[in-house]
Amino acid sequence: MPLSLTILGTASPHPGPGRPCSGYLLRGAGAEVWVDAGFGTFAELRRHTDPDRLTAIWISHLHADHSADLLAAAYALVHGGMTPPAPIPVYAPIDCARRLAGFFGRPDVRFLTGVFDFRALFDGHTVRHWNVRLTSRRVAHGTEAYGLRAECQGSVFAYSGDSGPCDALTELASGADLFLCEADLDRHDEGEHNPQVHLTPEDAGAAARKAGVRELYITHVGPTLTREAATARAALAFDGPTRTAREGETIPL
Repeated sequence: MPLSLTILGTASPHPGPGRPCSGYLLRGAGAEVWVDAGFGTFAELRRHTDPDRLTAIWISHLHADHSADLLAAAYALVHGGMTPPAPIPVYAPIDCARRLAGFFGRPDVRFLTGVFDFRALFDGHTVRHWNVRLTSRRVAHGTEAYGLRAECQGSVFAYSGDSGPCDALTELASGADLFLCEADLDRHDEGEHNPQVHLTPEDAGAAARKAGVRELYITHVGPTLTREAATARAALAFDGPTRTAREGETIPL
């Protein structure tokens, strides 16, 4: 089966009615990968699959709007009778296990090892998961953060995670059939000297154009923008199809 992407949530930086934070279900060739686990996405995940059917979890970075529902998943898998047949690989920044254990007030992570198998990401991390090749690149977010490239049966999916403009993002998305890209930032702050850690819609469109992607989906739109406005602005900088990622939608590649 070729790749498909189901949108679980897109909100930033907090969930709203009917809009969980960042979370996606990537499927292909038998793999079911939960990509980012923002607030509210575990409940949406259950609309589309059983948690114990997940073959992997991939977390771009440890900000809560991308990782908080790992806690909900842990409760379900450890205490809710949803124990998976084998520990689920969790590809995430190195501190993920310790932070999750901290929510339970536990000094170590061994109690989670029956349900999760934590595997630390690094720049250039590549794994063949079932018949899907997953490549992670370090992106510009002011903390340890990654974007994702997934390749399966000739189709390519790319996801920005949270990032400012950077070469790794363009390389990650190069030639992708579907590029799921954040557009959190309304405008550049001319008085701010810190590195840019999010993209404007124009940045997202420019990244898609530079990478030569086939189709751009806008997600993680910040609270000062509407999704429709962000998508329209991104489309001005990209000459291909530009769409809004919406909860519940499944996109075949």
